[in-house]
Amino acid sequence: MTVEDLASGAAGHPLFSEGGELDSPLVVVRVDPAAEEAVLAAAAAKARAGSRLLVGIMPGRRTGVPSPGLQELLQSLDATIGPAGVPAMRDAAAVPRAVVPAVDPEDALQSLCAGVRANPQAAMILGQTLRASETLSVPAALDVESLAYSTLLGGPEFRRWLENRGPQKPPQPAAHDAVLIRREGDRLALTLNRPERRNAYGADVRDALVAALEVAVADPSVHHVLLDGNGPSFCAGGDLAEFGTTPDPATAHLIRTRGGAGRLMHLLAGRTEVRLHGHCVGAGIEIPALAGRVIADPGTLFRLPEVGMGLIPAAGGATSLPRRIGRWRTFYLCATGMTLDAPTALLWGLIDGIESRP
Repeated sequence: MTVEDLASGAAGHPLFSEGGELDSPLVVVRVDPAAEEAVLAAAAAKARAGSRLLVGIMPGRRTGVPSPGLQELLQSLDATIGPAGVPAMRDAAAVPRAVVPAVDPEDALQSLCAGVRANPQAAMILGQTLRASETLSVPAALDVESLAYSTLLGGPEFRRWLENRGPQKPPQPAAHDAVLIRREGDRLALTLNRPERRNAYGADVRDALVAALEVAVADPSVHHVLLDGNGPSFCAGGDLAEFGTTPDPATAHLIRTRGGAGRLMHLLAGRTEVRLHGHCVGAGIEIPALAGRVIADPGTLFRLPEVGMGLIPAAGGATSLPRRIGRWRTFYLCATGMTLDAPTALLWGLIDGIESRP
């Protein structure tokens, strides 16, 4: 629909069909930068009050610096896809994080629509979570993120993913420490140490990392915490063999929020540096993004696959990534499951620097 359509309330029809099915959970808005300011403002108001996911697409022609009304609209949508290299996307301080730059915006839009179409409930709850937690404190946002995740654990999309995955053998206990801990003067060096499982963020790695971070929180003489990982990847995300094995969603929520690493990493942000390499999937970037400084090897790749599983990021990603790259690009990364390379991650602000591993 056009901006004028959105302003007139065209996206406000009932979200559910008579049969109780979601009706058009995502609506694409053709954003016209030349639209009248009053129309842009009215469209922004409708976007903020609406129930559907609203994704904008910008024209390919070059434009000037966005007007206040256009900036307001872009910030009110769930994401907007625009052409890479347009000066306006670089010049306006409020706009860049609200726009996903793409070489082929139409192709990028189709990828986003396909992700939402495959798992509409997860995509919608992701959008709601990102909007609701945008202005919350980090601890409160982590709670909202986890509650949303727990809701989806009981949903049909995650159930379908579990059925397609099939039965899994539980991971074998590590024959060595899951996290290596070294005290070097006022520095605490931590290394994820399950290289045979690409340092998957399973219960053993989680609990060992939490115990180590608790030491740093309790000991003010620890001035610097350095976190890295052994093996070919820093962390391949949650251990898929453990997905769906918690006793119930309520217990899972309490484990994630009070027994996970996210809150501790946030508390230690001013003292923490994370060194990333290889594949950083799910928790492998969600937790590091809460650190004060994140450095990646040039070949590092990032991906958030949870929506494709009928879930949302819940190791901290729906909280940490928006605070680094904005909720709009976070939504796009999660809904598409796309892979982000290190140079783009640096350009977007997901990481703070690129350095080759020693």
